Amino acid sequence: MSTQAAHPTLLIPGPIEFDDAVLQSMSHFSESHVAPGFVATFGETLSMLRQLFQSTDPAAQPFIISGSGTLGWDLVSANLIEPGEDALVLSTGYFGDSFADCLATYGAKPTKLEGPIGGRPQFPEIEKALSEKKYKLVTVTHVDTSTGVVSDLKGLVQAVKKVSPDTLVIADGVCSVACEEIAFEEWGLDGVITASQKAIGCPAGLSISIFSGRAMEAFKNRKSPPGSYFASMKNWTPIMQNYEAKKPSYFATPSPQLIHALNTALKQILARPLAERFQRHKEVSDKVKKAISDLGLQVVATKPEDQSHAMTAIYLPDGVQIPDVLPKLLSKGVIFAGGLHKQIATKYIRFGHMGVSVTDPSRTDVDKALDALKTSLEECGYKANA
Repeated sequence: MSTQAAHPTLLIPGPIEFDDAVLQSMSHFSESHVAPGFVATFGETLSMLRQLFQSTDPAAQPFIISGSGTLGWDLVSANLIEPGEDALVLSTGYFGDSFADCLATYGAKPTKLEGPIGGRPQFPEIEKALSEKKYKLVTVTHVDTSTGVVSDLKGLVQAVKKVSPDTLVIADGVCSVACEEIAFEEWGLDGVITASQKAIGCPAGLSISIFSGRAMEAFKNRKSPPGSYFASMKNWTPIMQNYEAKKPSYFATPSPQLIHALNTALKQILARPLAERFQRHKEVSDKVKKAISDLGLQVVATKPEDQSHAMTAIYLPDGVQIPDVLPKLLSKGVIFAGGLHKQIATKYIRFGHMGVSVTDPSRTDVDKALDALKTSLEECGYKANA
């Protein structure tokens, strides 16, 4: 039985439900961020991150920095591209659009290639764009939390390398890391940014990322200094390298309690083969998608190959509004999220299914949510397949 206070089950696309042991590890006594015990924990956590990303190249560099997932965009924009340089942004929703905004804030010149709502840009149009202009980097949102669309990272890297091998490929993996497969070096990625509060299963507050040796070289060869102080790889890289080598170091104070929680979460994840974890998320996602279809509802991500295993964005039936259905779900102990994509925001809801709600066999979160959704829609006057 959980030791947590009774609460509605949080099934939004992050933050997710957290394991008891992860939360308990946050109650660690206060300690110095340069004390030997904490330094050892931080170093071990960085090494485990390499395993999570399936990275073995010592030239690759992981980062754990206090901040939200959004800080990852700043890391990329401030360090890997310079003012006036071009970036090709592959957008599948709100978060792709926002990545483009962040790049522009730092003086880069983003060109957006947008997929249709519920879809993604196709490789031929990506290759065409790359053949027409020199891009310093391509960014892609692995799972866009606003639409539930997943992008094919492996195929994307192959397409980019075919046309523009010098272009860096950066993935926003905030809603994909630890539930969608990412083989960092095998696929040839140059950067993945993520956050603690989604499938990794640690409370919000940590920006987590890894960059290839090639990306780190691109940073070192900048002609201008990084465009940020706090998000500067110049400031953070030696800190991360020292921590991983179990040496105390300081630039800005980390959160020891969050690092302990992340350490616990990563140990839980890595206790079993990653392939099992990815397969379990796929099985639960397939179950959710089938249940949605059986209710006569449509998923925002239109093609099966474009549908994320982390979450499902669900169009509401005609006559049912978000303010009607979400309170009914809450009354049954389930929390879903409303829509976020500006063009369809009032027409759909979002169901996050990742982390312990999926991997812990003792939890019935997903079944409870599907039952609550069916009943709530009926209370709104909707009859399945009527």
